[in-house]
Amino acid sequence: MHEKIEKEVKFYIHDLKKIERQIINLGGVIVQPRVFESNLRFDTHKRELSASCQVLRLRQDTRARLTFKGPADPNSEVSARLEYEVEISDLATGRHILEALGYEVITIYEKYRTSYSLDDIEISLDEMPFGSFMEIEGADTQHIQAMADKLNLKWENRSALSYLHIFSQVKERLGLSMRDLTFENFSELEIQPDHLQLSRAD
Repeated sequence: MHEKIEKEVKFYIHDLKKIERQIINLGGVIVQPRVFESNLRFDTHKRELSASCQVLRLRQDTRARLTFKGPADPNSEVSARLEYEVEISDLATGRHILEALGYEVITIYEKYRTSYSLDDIEISLDEMPFGSFMEIEGADTQHIQAMADKLNLKWENRSALSYLHIFSQVKERLGLSMRDLTFENFSELEIQPDHLQLSRAD
């Protein structure tokens, strides 16, 4: 298990491959080759975790992990929140335990993620059902912004919102009722920047 204050920021990206070439040319080291990721978000029947801005999540990629996140710091320029994470034997067992304790899956979300390390910064390239994004995670806002500048990203176009918060905005803008953020659910939708209420940073 590890505990940390997760500090990260998201950027909505037009050309993810171009950004990846930049990272490699700058000496970025691949940490995780492209992998499919499935996430199960849990809450109580009364949605008490969501009401207190807390996250309880099971994630499956090359391994299964259980994660808790506390509320984000409202005064931070980036997303900053307490995170506990532990690797577990398998997702199915983790799900059975949480459901036995009274938690239920409130949404499932998917992505393809490729991760790099550059100058002690973790960079994740995310292919989401509604578009391409990158996350920059570092020790503090200064180092995160320095990396964004190095990659020629527009800092003013950053987002500290979670993917599920962005998903909620998309559903509201398009009048969608789907529960899950999956590639199948978005396969026939044409998502535009105004649907996400974000501007591309590259």
